[in-house]
Amino acid sequence: MAENRGTGMIRFKSAFRETFGLGPFAIASFVLVILLTLFAVFWFFYSAPPATITMTSGPPGSIFQANAEKYRKVLAASGITLKILTSEGSLQNLKRLADPSSHVDIGFVQGGEADGMDISNLVSLGSLYYAPILVFYRNDKPIDILRQFEGMRLAIGPEGSGTRTLALALLAANGIKPGGATRLLPLEGDKAVQALIDGDVNAVFLMGESASVRNIKRLIYATGVRMVSLSQAEGYSRRIAYLNKMVLPMGSVDFGKNIPGHDVQLIGPAVELVARKGLHPALTDLLIEASQQIYGKAGLLHYQGEFPAPQQHEFRLSPEALRYYKSGKTFLYRALPFRFASLINRVLLVFVPLAVLLIPGIKVIPMLYRWRFMLLFYRWYRALMILEHELLAPLTAGQKEELLKRLDKLEDAVTKSKLPASFADQFYGLRGDINFVRSHLMAETR
Repeated sequence: MAENRGTGMIRFKSAFRETFGLGPFAIASFVLVILLTLFAVFWFFYSAPPATITMTSGPPGSIFQANAEKYRKVLAASGITLKILTSEGSLQNLKRLADPSSHVDIGFVQGGEADGMDISNLVSLGSLYYAPILVFYRNDKPIDILRQFEGMRLAIGPEGSGTRTLALALLAANGIKPGGATRLLPLEGDKAVQALIDGDVNAVFLMGESASVRNIKRLIYATGVRMVSLSQAEGYSRRIAYLNKMVLPMGSVDFGKNIPGHDVQLIGPAVELVARKGLHPALTDLLIEASQQIYGKAGLLHYQGEFPAPQQHEFRLSPEALRYYKSGKTFLYRALPFRFASLINRVLLVFVPLAVLLIPGIKVIPMLYRWRFMLLFYRWYRALMILEHELLAPLTAGQKEELLKRLDKLEDAVTKSKLPASFADQFYGLRGDINFVRSHLMAETR
């Protein structure tokens, strides 16, 4: 049964080839066209932006987590679902992003976390805001230099948190290291705040990745608790590349109560929106647009329109992000809803070039096939014309016999050739011309 099917297929191919003149080259050309079309269809669907992306944020209740929820709402308006994973903070976010098996697409990472890590596969979509390290303390005398905390009990956050990483770096610059007279406690969040209010610790270090707005307000309004204004802030920003100097203006938290009662000098890194290489360009545009909605307004530490910004620190800015910051969204994404613009954009990128390539190619292929067989006929006619021309000269009987053999050979070659049915008129016309020359040769022989 299988043998019969194989024989039938061979006969079908033979009949198809003999009818249309599709030899191996022609069939290969059509197969190539089909494969290109199938690849274009595959690429059309494969290149579509994913409907769901995953963000690693921060601890529950933190500013990182609150901002992630804002992204979720903005992206949902464009039909993109944002899956949010809580984390211990910036450092864990970075580790997740650097680990392909974690399947995380984007995350918040503050400056100074990437030391010693392989970040070659990560790119930045821009700096979002400055994240000052806030140091609240209880002490009879004002403290404006971190060295003054030597020998005290300090809550600097748990292992793996960005708060602890930065606090240790700043304290080390002042000669305060783990294992010394200063007790560095892994407290964070509510526990750290309550410990300071109760007097169980002398100071607490807080950052937006782990601190909630509620806890920061508790400390700002707590009796006997002060915020450190670093007199050496400018020096830190110059010595440590990823740190920036900021000023919290007098009265900016509460004008009525004049909180703070003076300008507070702060330092801190910028928080960046970091993504893996290969993030869909349309999603890059959408995320930066969302960042503009979330961070574009004026804040206590920056002016309106200052963020997001294409600042390049530890992470290389993605080419798509650079393009967006220079020229904004493309026309399609400005004029049409996100999903519809994505559809039109993929049609233009995939099927239009395919049509430009294939339409002329499809027209040329039949011409090439026809030209192939026409060349064959030209060669046969050329041989026939030469033979007929030789008949014009006086010929011996032996020469005439030789010409007759050549003519028979030519006719045999024409008869045995496999030509498509579309060349039947040329085929029978050539055979008629051969017979005409033969009759002329036979007349000369008699």
